[in-house]
Amino acid sequence: MTCNIKVRWSSLARTMAELQGAEKQRYVADLFSRISGRYDLMNDLMTLGMHRRWKRQTAALAAQGLSGPAIDVSTGTGDLALELARRPGIEHAVGLDLLPKMVSLAESKAESRGLSATVTMMSGDALSLPFANGSFACASAGFSLRNMPDVKQALSEMVRVVRPGGRVVILELSPMKHGLRSTLFHPIFHGLIPMIGRLVAGDGTAYSYLPRSVDHFLEAERLADMLSRLGLAEVDYRRLGFGTVALHWGIKVGQAN
Repeated sequence: MTCNIKVRWSSLARTMAELQGAEKQRYVADLFSRISGRYDLMNDLMTLGMHRRWKRQTAALAAQGLSGPAIDVSTGTGDLALELARRPGIEHAVGLDLLPKMVSLAESKAESRGLSATVTMMSGDALSLPFANGSFACASAGFSLRNMPDVKQALSEMVRVVRPGGRVVILELSPMKHGLRSTLFHPIFHGLIPMIGRLVAGDGTAYSYLPRSVDHFLEAERLADMLSRLGLAEVDYRRLGFGTVALHWGIKVGQAN
């Protein structure tokens, strides 16, 4: 019976990871609403706490040499938005997420860390950001892009709201190239992570979907190409976490004000 349940979960997760558009948005919204209470704990367990360092690196890169407001798109419980708020030159940070449960958790985190005055957590759709063109010095998205129903539209919106000369930065799990390393990590992603999800978060389906979503996401080179095609210059990326994570960045072309 247990084996049959695992097979059904795996099959369902694989199917859900292939969803697109509004159907994917509804599925992902329901999934993250269910696991929101254990979201931070699961991130710590899955990455052995390394996600916190990666987010600090992402915020430092996003804000480097810039001044003004910053936005973190699909911020979840707000870690990356809070890191942006701590960076020199960042006057105010906005953390935007589709899910009210995540926004509430992010607001509580900002208050507990004494950052409520410099961070605004708000509900909003990454595919239609409620801000004028060029509103921000930089924009980031951490571990959220692969869950978007339309990756290109989400990136286009990030580029739109960043001012010329500003920076767009993406921190995301990335498909690994076939080889020894990917062979070694596959049982962790597809076996250990769902098991931990069932034990800790009580949701085997969610944590079977998450590894599958990486399998169906853009390779690092293709994501870099998409950023270039959307009008960013100096696009580049580097791998983190033994190659399991990619940090992408680019500068919006144009004359800064």
